[in-house]
Amino acid sequence: MKNTPLTQYHIEIGAKMASFAGFNMPIEYSGINDEHLTVREKVGVFDVSHMGEFWVRGENALPFLQYVTSNDVSALMPGKAQYSCLPNGRGGIVDDLLIYCIDSRTYMLVVNAGNIEKDWKHLCSFAERFGLILGKDMYDASDETALIAVQGPKAVETVQKITEQNISDIQYYAFEKVNIAGIDNAILSMTGYTGAGGCEIYISNHDAPKLWNAIFEAGKEFGIKPAGLGARDTLRMEMGFCLYGNDIDDTTSPIEAGLGWIVKFKDGKDFIDRPLLEQQKNGGATRKLVNFDMIDRGVPRQHYEICSADGEKIGEVTSGTMSPSRKTGIGMGYVKNEYSKTGSELYIKIRDRLLKAKTVKRI
Repeated sequence: MKNTPLTQYHIEIGAKMASFAGFNMPIEYSGINDEHLTVREKVGVFDVSHMGEFWVRGENALPFLQYVTSNDVSALMPGKAQYSCLPNGRGGIVDDLLIYCIDSRTYMLVVNAGNIEKDWKHLCSFAERFGLILGKDMYDASDETALIAVQGPKAVETVQKITEQNISDIQYYAFEKVNIAGIDNAILSMTGYTGAGGCEIYISNHDAPKLWNAIFEAGKEFGIKPAGLGARDTLRMEMGFCLYGNDIDDTTSPIEAGLGWIVKFKDGKDFIDRPLLEQQKNGGATRKLVNFDMIDRGVPRQHYEICSADGEKIGEVTSGTMSPSRKTGIGMGYVKNEYSKTGSELYIKIRDRLLKAKTVKRI
């Protein structure tokens, strides 16, 4: 099991640790609900150094990325980031990822921790076709890169204290290289996975402890707290953000998952699975990922059956929890198309009881 550069810090302050995607990660510190509400109302800090980072460079970097990803990478300008996915050639998703455009010949890909090896092998299988040389044009920097996410309404104000550059003007899905806490060339971005605002900072493993301590010192007046993966999960569910391995995987398509907005059928963009995904977009998908709120009291969990009023199974829960903010059960799951319209009545089977829910629009 791998450690992040900050693992010892988590252990010292009493975090509940567990194995996640092959890493020894903090699940919670003061409690999931407390950490969740701290992020929603103040500022919380996540160690997400387990995420993977790949660099793709050279004159063929753009055509390569246009082929292996679903979104239109050519629309990216330097300093902008993009959410996308890697189609697997069978209508499913290898992974979802972020693409950072450093310049027209240089890109950084941020992938899920549990998929680092799989993603790297997948990308390498197409490298030769585009003349990319491994170790030169493509480089896996995951083991030497740390990532700290500072999230919440006081996040930017906290981080502004430790950098002289004005970061308040950085737009959503944009980034800048900054000097922060005396660390040069850190990448500070505004993407987020909590819906609470804030930023993410990429630095070297060596610099991670220095930045971690500086952030907590800067955020003292705002009631800053560390937050673990448990709160990260409840926060993203409240927003309806997908989690790979739960809501999307190698068997789900981006069209089925409601991610059609990251699939661009631009003229000249011949990407993996384009014909199949076009067919699905034009009415070929038979199921859809929906968000739902519980009407009856109950907590939905992954793999619970989703049923119609007469008890017929129409789908399955992919993610579910008790919302710490709203004190009601919320979830996500795939259902037959005819039950996917916002406001549709669903029933979640919990311990042989059918509990009423309704589909909702999160974001």
